[in-house]
Amino acid sequence: MLSFLKSKPALKELLDGNFVDIHSHILPGIDDGAKNMTKSIELVSSLKSLGVSQIITSPHINHYVWNNSAEIIQSKLQDTQKVLEESKINIPLQAAAEYFIDSWFENHFKEEKLLTLKDNYVLVEMSYLNAPLNIYKTIFEIQVAGYIPVLAHPERYVFYHNKFSEYEKLKNAGCLFQLNLLSTVEYYGSQIAKTTDALLAKGMYDFCGTDVHHKKHIAAFEDKIKTKNIASLKEVIANNQFFKF
Repeated sequence: MLSFLKSKPALKELLDGNFVDIHSHILPGIDDGAKNMTKSIELVSSLKSLGVSQIITSPHINHYVWNNSAEIIQSKLQDTQKVLEESKINIPLQAAAEYFIDSWFENHFKEEKLLTLKDNYVLVEMSYLNAPLNIYKTIFEIQVAGYIPVLAHPERYVFYHNKFSEYEKLKNAGCLFQLNLLSTVEYYGSQIAKTTDALLAKGMYDFCGTDVHHKKHIAAFEDKIKTKNIASLKEVIANNQFFKF
């Protein structure tokens, strides 16, 4: 059969049981993810069944919306680890954070140590409405402070879709890119999937994550991927082994 007639795999088929997830919201009652411990345990169990072997979860830290701290996150992590152990769900779990780039964050990383994915790799996000006016200055200052910025789901920032050169500028400025896996199945819409494909085609993604918040996200891993660049996608998934702990 001709290759273009072959059915594309479901997204879950690309996770081989050894995937290290670096972006999720599974700690209970801490942000817009799992609402309670029961939901947390359900999500962790589901991620394990999809082929996730280790989780570095990343609660939001957005001072004006989700005013979390390292202490709050670590406390919730310990509570969740304890319940997982009691439930005999064996999956390594650590916590970092997804930092929202705003004026508060620009001061915070200069004054306090950040929760990182590994070593000095820090997950950051920006508003879906528009990019920060001083984004390149902030990226530079993050690096001066000793961190490597990993930008969460760049394909979801629609204000860049017609300014693709901005993606290249971000990469050239030293910003790494983290793909949301559900972008490849059009979970967030066809335009975001199209941008995802373009970024994959140019080899611009460094890592990926599930960004799981709830069961609807889990269910979407049953969907077939829409991207043409399956080989590139597999490479990005494999790159997450860097975060194995």
